[in-house]
Amino acid sequence: MIKYIGSKRLLIPHIVRAVDAFPGVSTVLDLFSGTSRVGVACKERGYRVHANDHLSYAATLARCYIEADARVHGERARRIIDELRRARPVDGYFTEVFCRRSRFFQPKNGARIDGIREEIEGMSLEPALKAIALASLMEAADRVDSTTGVQMAYLKKWAPRSHNDLELRMPRLLPGEGRASQLDAIEAAATIDADLAYLDPPYNQHSYMGNYHIWETLVRWDKPEHYGVACKRTECRDYRSPFNRKREIAQAMKEVVDAVRARCLLVSFSDEGYLPQTEIEAILRGRGAVRTVAIDHKRYVGAQIGIHNPEGRKVGRVSHLRNREILYLVAQDEGVVRRVRDAVTAGVGEGQLALW
Repeated sequence: MIKYIGSKRLLIPHIVRAVDAFPGVSTVLDLFSGTSRVGVACKERGYRVHANDHLSYAATLARCYIEADARVHGERARRIIDELRRARPVDGYFTEVFCRRSRFFQPKNGARIDGIREEIEGMSLEPALKAIALASLMEAADRVDSTTGVQMAYLKKWAPRSHNDLELRMPRLLPGEGRASQLDAIEAAATIDADLAYLDPPYNQHSYMGNYHIWETLVRWDKPEHYGVACKRTECRDYRSPFNRKREIAQAMKEVVDAVRARCLLVSFSDEGYLPQTEIEAILRGRGAVRTVAIDHKRYVGAQIGIHNPEGRKVGRVSHLRNREILYLVAQDEGVVRRVRDAVTAGVGEGQLALW
């Protein structure tokens, strides 16, 4: 899957352990699905998953990994990927904007991306197959980019991986049914039924549209007007989720939590977020008993690299290199959340557990 800030890759075992510990769960709503890592982990465990995200690239990943069924789409998808590997390079919009006007990709790979994306557009594929093709292209591009993992900027010197040739791979599809949607979080919460809802909302000022604007453009293929050194979509100037606004996040969180049509909730929120733990717990108590587990882990790769000026010189100091991801466990029965908490903490390594 693509590199992603806020990815729950390292927390997946703890999240899945929590889902497994809630009694009577067969359906899971992943309300802010992002790369669908959590949804995939739940689908692998046999849960029926509905993944939702309002951004086009994230909804596409959900259609590929959650909605597509390997038994139904696998063979046809392999033939499509094989055909796309033979697509001729095109010196088009992507190459001009993201290889020349900016330096996210080597021009040779930009032309491959242009050619493959135009080929996909001309195939008139059904939604699941188109999503598989787009996910394959997105992930191939991600393996040859020249960033630290976000698209706010590119590296001053080419990343070694950027010199590699772009290579399409078949996404690892899972058997089984699932659903994907592209709705506003409140709308999705109010209309989708599930036994358990997993909430992992944006938590600070960083917009996922701005951080991953190239994937949004690659999926929409609308060849938008752009601005700045990073050639962001013009809508990024004004685009902000209420979860990206300090004055609005509490109300947005409350509206989503109140609207969710699930008897159990599992919420993931960073201690770097705008909402303090006490405020989140107060919001969640409207849905039942609440217990927390906080897990210590490294911050994103940009923090590890440090702060640099436009000339590439290191300036200032990063305030901290580790943070805590807090899992909030919510159910009507106090005994249930205690047992879920105990199941999660039993699997947290020594020194990793911050509090519970």
